[in-house]
Parts: sequence; structure tokens; C-alpha cells
Amino acid sequence: MAGTTVAEILAELAALEDPRTREINERHGDDHGVNLGKLRAVAKRLKTQQELARQLWDTGDTAARLLALLICRPKAFDHDELDTMLRGSCTPKVHDWLVNYVVKKSAHAEDLRLAWSVDPDPVVASAGWALTTERVAKRPAGLDLAGLLDLIEGTMRDAPDRLQWAMNHCLAQIGIEHPEHRARAIAIGERLEVLKDYPTPPNCTSPFAPTWIAEMVRRQEA
Repeated sequence: MAGTTVAEILAELAALEDPRTREINERHGDDHGVNLGKLRAVAKRLKTQQELARQLWDTGDTAARLLALLICRPKAFDHDELDTMLRGSCTPKVHDWLVNYVVKKSAHAEDLRLAWSVDPDPVVASAGWALTTERVAKRPAGLDLAGLLDLIEGTMRDAPDRLQWAMNHCLAQIGIEHPEHRARAIAIGERLEVLKDYPTPPNCTSPFAPTWIAEMVRRQEA
């Protein structure tokens, strides 16, 4: 809906704030209390509005930033804007949505992947690994998969949580998508034991790479 102001949207988001939702989100490091289904309904009404998205992002409010990522035009951001946005993404959900909904659709994704993967900030580096995992699954040509496994084997066990999670996802994806590297990916997971004891709800797949790989391959072959 064109003509809606930032102030009006912030007021609407404040009215959608739910203490129980905030409590649950804060356990995962996210400081907002807006149900994501309701947030998506607001985005559907507003439709794509790039300038409004930029204004919402600039508020720094987590719910507003999530909404901004839903109504923005991903290809309208330049390289430096995306880098600045990623480095200013202080909550996990904003970080994940920025990478998955915006950066992956950008013409700058590969340049950012290469730069972020080696960044000294582990949260920034985790974004680079998320983009690498995307390439492993969808556009592996040109990737040194054996080299990635070497890097994962040498550094994943002692990596900070968020970076470790992203590297583990990449390890699992290599094992799932590339049979020629599957045995080694499983062996690395078994030796490092990263996320081996992660609490997994019933009917959900464990993030422990050997289990994850085996289950996804089983589904592919079923």
C-alpha cells in the first residue's frame, strides 16, 4: 500500500507485539515479539516498496528490519550496502533473512561470499559459509569441494557457535549432494562429533552431519 509512512508501520508492528512471542524469540537471540505469520501478512499488503524498505531498515528495529527484507527489491542493493547491512545485522533472524532472501538473489552474492568467508568476524564468516552451502547445492561448478572439506576438518570443531553451525551445514550438504565426497564428509562428522548431542525433537532430522547425510540420502533414494 503506497503512501504508508514508517511511523504508521512502526505503530502497527507495536500493536502486533506479543509478550509470549517475544519471550520465545529472545531465547534464540531475537529481540522482537511479532508473530512471523502476521509480519508476512503486513508485507503482503504493502507489496514491494524499495524506498520504504530502506527507511524501515534504517530504524534499527528488528521487526521493522524483518519487514524491510520482505518488501525490498533484492537486486536494488549494491555491494557495499549489503556488506554494511550484514555487519549491522545484530540478531540471528535478521541475519538469516538478509542472507537467504536478499543476498542470495543479488548479483554481488559471489563477491560477498568470497569476502565474508574469510572475514575475522565469525558472524560475518558464517554468512559466507551459508552462501557457499547454497553453491554446493545448486551451482557447485568451480568450487573446490575437497578443499572445503579440508577447511571444515581443520577448523569447524573450535569455531564459534554460529560459524560452526554454518560450516556443519556445508559439510552435510557436500555429503548429501556429492556422492564422491560422501564417505569423507561422514568420516569428518564422526571424528569431530560437532552437534552429535544436539537435542532434536521427534520426527526432525538431527543436525549431526553423519545422521543428516544418511537421512537425506535415504529420502532421495526412496
